[in-house]
Amino acid sequence: MDRRVVITSEAAITPIGDSKETILENLQNGGSGVNPLREDDLLSDYIHSRVYGTVDYPITYDFARKYRKTMGPVSYYACRVVQDLLKKSGLDADFISSGKLGVAFGSTHGSPSVQRNIYRTFFRDDPSETRKIGAVDYLKSMVHTTAVNITKMFHITGRVISSSTACTTSSQSIGYGYEMVKYGMQDAMICGGADEYDTTTVAVFDNLLACSTAYNDRPYLTPRPFDADRDGLVVGEGAGAVLLEEYEFARNRGANIIGEVIGFSCNNNGGDLILPNLEGIRQTIRIGLDSAGIGPEAVDFVSAHATATKMGDVIESQAIDQIYGNSPRVTALKSYMGHTMASCGVIETILTLYMMEKGFIAPTLNLESIDPRCAAINHVQQLTHAPIQTAAVQNFAFGGVNTNLIVKAYSP
Repeated sequence: MDRRVVITSEAAITPIGDSKETILENLQNGGSGVNPLREDDLLSDYIHSRVYGTVDYPITYDFARKYRKTMGPVSYYACRVVQDLLKKSGLDADFISSGKLGVAFGSTHGSPSVQRNIYRTFFRDDPSETRKIGAVDYLKSMVHTTAVNITKMFHITGRVISSSTACTTSSQSIGYGYEMVKYGMQDAMICGGADEYDTTTVAVFDNLLACSTAYNDRPYLTPRPFDADRDGLVVGEGAGAVLLEEYEFARNRGANIIGEVIGFSCNNNGGDLILPNLEGIRQTIRIGLDSAGIGPEAVDFVSAHATATKMGDVIESQAIDQIYGNSPRVTALKSYMGHTMASCGVIETILTLYMMEKGFIAPTLNLESIDPRCAAINHVQQLTHAPIQTAAVQNFAFGGVNTNLIVKAYSP
């Protein structure tokens, strides 16, 4: 028998804050977390885009050295949000280490800043320069570094899943965690993703002519999802985590239930690894709705992936229109933070839960003149006070990987 899966705790580090209060303030007042790209001794001279969604406020880490020594910046982010999540969760140490709690957590490519130092060791200009690879550099930089550092620091012995599918990493993590709990493999799962600041990520998208460059002197005006003057994505950093629990377990222990996951889909376009695919996205949306056992009319809010690329926004708009029409309200939350890569799905899920709780829908920032090709759907252009009962969080990644996560407001 399928089991209900509820969300009982959350935590995030984002370009618009790391507390619920700060994030809500920025969503309600149009606060942008996009800032100038930091100067970089390796790549900045070759990058046209000079904007980045940065975490520019101090974050404290009270981790013991035995945990810090295997962490790169991305794992610091990951372990910090999980630390915050567990503090709020009320789970006791015995359960955390019981094997009934698992972890689904990932990043785009481990810790690129640590990887960069490894490469410099091998390819240094001056062979006489003394430089060596640290004993734990691989543990800091490997692609599953976030998941295993979480298990190490919090003594978690259950299932470990470490997705690494770029923009769908953390939405896959939530979806796979949902399936673990729904089908009885675990009683609870910590799910999320993280990515650290590094200009190599900007360089990748910049080289593909996918990054925003027209607003280098006015970072707060970009990205501009669905806008006629959008000119590309803004790379960002951050982390997020949600705790999923089996409903009866959560209720019996008196957990604070903040939402419910009722459906998930993940599929592949089966073709081009870069260009968006209308039929692939439509299929993902349909499968997600079928998984939730609802029709499109039940969804009243869509958190669009909407990276502000020229064709990506158009294809996603067409898919939303063809499945939903103009019924659900649509917001592109990346307009506030940039594209936080592996963490975007979980961060956008958390922001959706916040809006669900407070009864408002944030507008898409910088959406001043809607591209006619994106105009068929119900864009939110100003702060709207309206309930969200059921929401779809959509994410699409390089490689043709698509996800659709369906969440709803909790009711017993």
